[in-house]
Amino acid sequence: MPVFVLNDKLIFPSPEQAEKDGLLAIGGDLSPERLLLAYSKGIFPWYSEGQPILWWSPDPRMVLFPDAFKKHKNLRRTITSNKFEVRLDHRFEEVIDRCSQVERKDQLDTWITNDMKDAYIGLHRSGFCHSVETYVGGDLVGGLYGLSLGGAFFGESMFHLVTDASKVALWHLVELANRWNFDMIDVQQNTSHLRSLGAQTIDRKKFLLLLNESLKKETKIGNWEELISK
Repeated sequence: MPVFVLNDKLIFPSPEQAEKDGLLAIGGDLSPERLLLAYSKGIFPWYSEGQPILWWSPDPRMVLFPDAFKKHKNLRRTITSNKFEVRLDHRFEEVIDRCSQVERKDQLDTWITNDMKDAYIGLHRSGFCHSVETYVGGDLVGGLYGLSLGGAFFGESMFHLVTDASKVALWHLVELANRWNFDMIDVQQNTSHLRSLGAQTIDRKKFLLLLNESLKKETKIGNWEELISK
């Protein structure tokens, strides 16, 4: 199938028209309106510095259903030890910057470009993007960030500077997802690390059906730390 070239119109082709590797479209921009539209249709941007914007909708898609999260014994001990302090939406910009510096296997440079940072920071300020952060002794040592729409959280990236820091962040995201009756955490890519924590692949058709149902729920817009304290 052809890869679609986007223009100024806020429109995407059907995800079902994506290439086998998930590539759907090229071009467009990272405006808040386009990003929110993309995620609502199961599409996300992923590209490297110097490339045009590339839009993807993989098949199969990897998701973590909150009830399927594997709370391994070692991680349970870490949680109950209270070694980590966990905060929400406190230092989002630093979290996304740290994630952009993570060295990843078979990846020469980061896909979290400066334009991507600016776009997601903008969505954070609008109340759609959120971070879960872990601290030791007041120092930020791990975390994750992503976008929330309806009953779905779209995980973008995570980082850790000490062992289990990002897993603890994910644990708390899952706890919050259960509290707020979220349907799923979209983790996009199939990795052994995420599989070990309970993530699973589902075909794109099922993912899109689940997403459409999730979008009927109210989106938790705003600073999440403030929302849970109310």
